Amino acid sequence: MRKGKLLYAQSGGVTAVINATASAVIQTARAHGVRTLAARNGIIGVLREELYDTGKESPATIRALAHTPGGAFGSCRFKLKSIEADRERYARLIEVCRAHDIRYFLYNGGNDSADTSNKVSQLAAEFGWEMHCIGVPKTVDNDLAVTDCCPGFGSAAKYTAVSVREASLDVAAMAESSTKVFVYEVMGRHAGWLAAAGGLAGTGPDEAPHLILFPERPFDQADFLARVRATVARVGHCVVVVSEGLKQPDGRFVAEGGTKDAFGHSQLGGVGPTLAALVKDELGLKVHWTVPDYLQRSARHLASQTDFEHAVAVGKAAVEYALSGMNAVMPAIVRTSDAPYRWRLAPAPLAKVANHEKTMPKSFIRKDGYGITEACRRYLEPLIRGEAYPPYARDGLPDYRQIKGVRVPKRLPEYRIEDR
Repeated sequence: MRKGKLLYAQSGGVTAVINATASAVIQTARAHGVRTLAARNGIIGVLREELYDTGKESPATIRALAHTPGGAFGSCRFKLKSIEADRERYARLIEVCRAHDIRYFLYNGGNDSADTSNKVSQLAAEFGWEMHCIGVPKTVDNDLAVTDCCPGFGSAAKYTAVSVREASLDVAAMAESSTKVFVYEVMGRHAGWLAAAGGLAGTGPDEAPHLILFPERPFDQADFLARVRATVARVGHCVVVVSEGLKQPDGRFVAEGGTKDAFGHSQLGGVGPTLAALVKDELGLKVHWTVPDYLQRSARHLASQTDFEHAVAVGKAAVEYALSGMNAVMPAIVRTSDAPYRWRLAPAPLAKVANHEKTMPKSFIRKDGYGITEACRRYLEPLIRGEAYPPYARDGLPDYRQIKGVRVPKRLPEYRIEDR
């Protein structure tokens, strides 16, 4: 029997396949005889010592997590600051890990989670507590550095491409006497990967989406309106895909709400309705807009098989990395071939992942700034291939499962998280 337990936690916005990673983590740890705990609501649960005993869950339930969306153990948007600024909280994390003999810590999330994992590994070493910290990649934004792509993105990209294609057929059918312009807003604060995925819906210049607006390119209002007018005149309608992080030439978000989220990021107020109002007011055209919001990241019924395989692989590798003695690394996806699509995993130092953001390269954005290039299409297409359908119940709905959620007894005094 290996020394100590493994603690797994989920962080940030969930994805259609994050539970596939959780399932792989737990099954791999069980295969190695390692007891696995899971934090309730991410790092908040660690601080509060609210830990689930995954050993109380049946093998069938753990397997079923692989086809269940959401975050089975609960996630959070809670950012720990620097070790100096948040030393008391980091010390509490180590105290909880000592109390429960946690020797392996796996944090499943994005940039901020990689940073937290890296800092926890540093403080554990400082406190003399032997613990192996592994970052496990996940984000629909696809903006993690080093890794070729991020688990969660492929399924969200597939949902985006399918939805844009289907909605465009609806718009085309009604354009003669109804909607002329349709605006589809996707997630992506600084990186336009999901917006680019919308570009997979069509190939020719007159196929939707006709215009894609990326956060990497400053918004030119006059040029945008001229292109919308010209597209409607030529095609009869215009489908626009826009990233929530679209920016003005001065760097301000087009739809900045003026508030901050828990990670300190600007709350965005909805660029889709903003553009729709602009088109209506300036061009006098009938406009519809949509914001799929949580739908694009929770649509497990339309998950990509490639994405599912990525999610399972990083979960399994994260456990194996930890048990082999690795520390402060993340399993990164390395693409070795586009056609046929081939990939492998390799450990990437968390220091090279944390606080870095991978945006769309210039070679992926068309020269006019309103579409994707063939190089981008070659990159994206393998990531949405294949279908990883969940099983369906007799009522016609997906058979999604929930954990029993049996908590381990607390061993430390109650801990209250004060806002700072």
